[in-house]
Amino acid sequence: MKSSVVSSKNLIRLQSAISRSFLQHSSKPISQTPFFIPIFLTNTINLYNQRYQNLQIQIRSNSSSIMSSSAFKPEQARLPPALPLPSPLLTKATSFAIFFFAFKIGICQLAVTPDKERNIQHARKAIEEAAQKGAQLVVLPEIWNSPYSNDSFPVYAEDIDAGHDASPSTAMLSEVSSRLKITVVGGSIPERCGDKLYNTCCVFGTDGNLKAKHRKIHLFDIDIPGKITFMESKTLTAGETPTIVDTDVGRIGVGICYDIRFQELAMIYASRGAHLLCYPGAFNMTTGPLHWELLQRARAVDNQLYVATCSPARDAGAGYVAWGHSTLVGPFGEVLATTEHDEDIIIAEIDYSILEQRRSNLPLAKQRRGDLYQLVDIRRVRAH
Repeated sequence: MKSSVVSSKNLIRLQSAISRSFLQHSSKPISQTPFFIPIFLTNTINLYNQRYQNLQIQIRSNSSSIMSSSAFKPEQARLPPALPLPSPLLTKATSFAIFFFAFKIGICQLAVTPDKERNIQHARKAIEEAAQKGAQLVVLPEIWNSPYSNDSFPVYAEDIDAGHDASPSTAMLSEVSSRLKITVVGGSIPERCGDKLYNTCCVFGTDGNLKAKHRKIHLFDIDIPGKITFMESKTLTAGETPTIVDTDVGRIGVGICYDIRFQELAMIYASRGAHLLCYPGAFNMTTGPLHWELLQRARAVDNQLYVATCSPARDAGAGYVAWGHSTLVGPFGEVLATTEHDEDIIIAEIDYSILEQRRSNLPLAKQRRGDLYQLVDIRRVRAH
């Protein structure tokens, strides 16, 4: 096919050259000058043009077939098929804004001390301040009521299911979310359940009720010689369930810190119709500078949704030193708001109408190759 195209160009150049040569030796205006092109050359070009046009039609037809969604089977790239983005659960006062639903998120990067009661009251004040600044969703850090250490987890652990007296940290989250009529992604705390300990994030709705509880699925067991060694599995048990929850500010998928490294979890949340992924996390001084922002942007751009992370503030004297840099990332992988390593409260806007816009700009859902690969959401498959 390539040689045919080249021959065509040469023929066209030859035709033009003959025309120019004749015109250069003619005293008549161009409009009055007859073109004496040899008949055999004209016929050759016409024949080529006809064959070339037929070939182009065939190529377009083949390309259309190859590029069609039926050939790619994008609906099979997610099993079960991905759910569409749901409309955010809006109050009557804001129901007119379904297609342009925007709200403020507050991300509270907090200093954590060995004083549990101080940590709880400090978190309360931060949530109240974020709400005063207009936040309808507030996110707290990973392990905000306790030092981050295997020695501390058993000491500071709370029995969330047992009720308020057994879990003062979640009691505070319930009270403040109800009083301020906001949604709270309550970072994480050590949870005691029977003889097991978990790293657990609780999500509270505007009515103060516990809407979801996420137990960290991927435990932080790493060993980088000379840098950092930490084994959460020495004390903690891994969670078994991905957590996605419908709230007044949209459908939220929840992960904790190390969970962000596993793109399959984020892909499952996206296929379940998440608008936003929240990752309370405490990356360290070794992996934080390298991977913290990178992973957030990757999860956002791969799944075309918002990602919010919340870290403890850095305490250089602690046994485990957090990187900080809590961040909000948009669906194009753009950093919308971030901070450094000190205590801070980020207030930023999330606009869900941008999700549809970005997905229209880059229609990944229609281009996935279900004929070549597949993500299986095991729990949804079993539910069917």
